[in-house]
Amino acid sequence: MTLARVHTFTIDGLEPRHVTVEVDVRPGLPSFTIVGLGDLAVREARERVRAALGNQGFELPQRRITVNLAPASLPKGGPGFDLPIAVGLLAATGQAPADDLHGIAVTGELSLGGMLRGGRGALVIAEGARAAGLHAVLLPRAQVAEAALVPTVAIRGAASLRDAVAALADRGRDDRRPTPAAGAGSRPDAAPAPDLADVRGQRTARRALEIAAAGSHSLLLAGPPGTGKTMLARRLPGLLPAMRTGEALEVTRIQSVCGLHDGDGLVAERPFRAPHHGTSAAGLVGGGSVARPGEITLAHRGVLFLDELPEFRRDALEALRQPLEEARVRLVRQGRTRAFPSRTLLVAAANPCPCGFAGTARCRCSDADLDRYRRKLSGPLLDRIDLHVDCPRPTADELSGPAPASSADVRERVEAARAFRARRRRLDGARPLDADLEEAARRALDRCYVTGRLSARGRTRVLRLARTIADLEAAATIGAAHLGEALHLRQRFEEPGAVAA
Repeated sequence: MTLARVHTFTIDGLEPRHVTVEVDVRPGLPSFTIVGLGDLAVREARERVRAALGNQGFELPQRRITVNLAPASLPKGGPGFDLPIAVGLLAATGQAPADDLHGIAVTGELSLGGMLRGGRGALVIAEGARAAGLHAVLLPRAQVAEAALVPTVAIRGAASLRDAVAALADRGRDDRRPTPAAGAGSRPDAAPAPDLADVRGQRTARRALEIAAAGSHSLLLAGPPGTGKTMLARRLPGLLPAMRTGEALEVTRIQSVCGLHDGDGLVAERPFRAPHHGTSAAGLVGGGSVARPGEITLAHRGVLFLDELPEFRRDALEALRQPLEEARVRLVRQGRTRAFPSRTLLVAAANPCPCGFAGTARCRCSDADLDRYRRKLSGPLLDRIDLHVDCPRPTADELSGPAPASSADVRERVEAARAFRARRRRLDGARPLDADLEEAARRALDRCYVTGRLSARGRTRVLRLARTIADLEAAATIGAAHLGEALHLRQRFEEPGAVAA
């Protein structure tokens, strides 16, 4: 046998791409060549494979060795090709049975001593193996629990190269273990989630947080430093319902591909991402020479918190506009279009001026400073943020008063509102929101639009906001009080006291 083929996968964006590792060994001057559009990590695989074979007691033939990663037109990256190349080389030289490679996907990084290291994307690779009709996946033992989330595919774990060869021959082997279901709760060693009861005062902001959680509305908190804006934002994930199994799989898949998953089953908690304000546009929405997910995708099904919003780069913030509208990021790289999900709840925080103390004797900002600071945020971006809430300095009585409602209490109301909305949609079908407006609310909304206080987009967003407020009260129609609260909670950051335009 001089030619062997091994199935494996490379990750393209968030999708698995089937790759066949072809290993050809024939007489000639000793050489070891890898072709097929591999990156630097793939090209360096030959040195890891060479050392691993020797340290595991296998022979590296002094012949001409050519490894082709097919299809040759598909870019490939990462150290996960180490084990497929090593296994293919052993099969091509008769040191491992070639028949054992049929129907098995192989992936894993090798150390110089021949031990296997866990990598990224085990869940995605197992999904790719199932889609390709393969019956098993061989990978490092540390990734077995993650890959076992995919049913109908046997999972075989190995600790070393020699162990991997033995696992290939064991056709009935399946190392999967039962994994906890999504939403089963936090792990015993996990830190307790921050509770909304810790935040004193900020009654309006707490109400806005509840509305945002009930209707997945974006939120901007504006106020001086130290008033609790960051505390409020960090407690928002605890107000959201537990993820369903499908949602947990989506989050686990993203974290696995990005190397953030610890490999221990489904992710149970909704993600919370808080990037630094120096983050670039590519870091925020995704990109790079090879398209990679950004922070908005890492926060999929969770919360993206942008603290000090006006300090972010203008191009980075403007790049958020399309993902906020479509809940999806589309990137074109090397003639290929990749789509990353971005169904996230955006929460931002900002000071009222550069020093943070606008309207008080401590403020030293000029009118020009104030205008320049607020103009860092474009009108179209602010128009896509549903809730604009002031966070004033709490009073002494509020700080020393009784604890307000806890996260569990608020989450119970949020879940009830979402359940009411689901029942309403089942009964109403595709009924437009305008049909739910009471006459007084309709007249008020029309006045705001006719006078120019609301844009067409702003009118729709206010209407959705009012519908969520009505759902929290289990109201079948949108009344004037619901609409009035929605208008009050949508005042623009750069124009205090005005309704969103």
